[in-house]
Amino acid sequence: MHVVVTGSSGLVGSILVDGLTRDRHRVTILTRGESKPAGQINQVRWDPGADSLDLSVVGNPDAIVHLGGVGIAARRWSPQHKAAIRNSRVRGTRLISKAAAAMPVKPPVLIVASAMGYYGDRGEETLTEESEPGEGFLAETAVEWERAADPARDAGIRVVHARFGNILGRDGGMVPRLKWIYRSGLGGPIGSGRQWWPWIAVEDAARAIRFAIENEQISGPVNVVAPEPSRQKQFAKEMARALRRPAFMPLPAWAARLVVGELSVELLSSQRMVPEVLQNHGFTWLGPDLQTVFHHIFRAPAESEWR
Repeated sequence: MHVVVTGSSGLVGSILVDGLTRDRHRVTILTRGESKPAGQINQVRWDPGADSLDLSVVGNPDAIVHLGGVGIAARRWSPQHKAAIRNSRVRGTRLISKAAAAMPVKPPVLIVASAMGYYGDRGEETLTEESEPGEGFLAETAVEWERAADPARDAGIRVVHARFGNILGRDGGMVPRLKWIYRSGLGGPIGSGRQWWPWIAVEDAARAIRFAIENEQISGPVNVVAPEPSRQKQFAKEMARALRRPAFMPLPAWAARLVVGELSVELLSSQRMVPEVLQNHGFTWLGPDLQTVFHHIFRAPAESEWR
């Protein structure tokens, strides 16, 4: 299998590429730097900011996986950063979608990253892939982001929108940012703590992408989350337990807004997402519950891997 990947240096992308190469699949990385071959991995330069991408040089890939984009939680949401979040996702997706649609032999499938922010703040509502989008900056961005893949869809390419929950792993995402707080005994509920936090182990996120590539019946949105939704206070309790620390220090909603500004909406929003598509197609999780995932992250040897 030949897979083209953007965002290969990110948390999910790096795990995905490692797994594909370990299984002896061919990988082409789209990079903004100088392109060069590297063993099983070929690199091709692209420039989303200049709408520059020539997919004819990659041959006939079996799948394209687009994971690139400016980090949503990389910094406070200034107007400039919000514009970068939107533009990097919408413009990059539109470019790769148009390039895929223009290929003489079109790739069978395009997997495009999306986000739980699509649903907005929905309280106790159970959210499947059929649920309507929510309101606010992240929801509006996600809707535009997913629509940017329309050129590929209109060309007959199977398009999958991977709506990721909070991704949990040793080396990136939410866990390293929270770890020092919990190890200091300062972890606990954020706001009421009753908001639903969708999550998934990074290894399962990468496996879900491969599962979607290999299952031709899957198209459209896919909630890439664990099968057991968790409230934020339960998330805090399980993380603290794995670190053998307490989890009783509350962070009021007003304090969260003061510390991280508008970004606090990501911490205080409630999205009770269920992975209906993955479940209906028989996907199995390595980390189906928080206790298992946090044990793997914090208690298992650093070199241990889920296969």
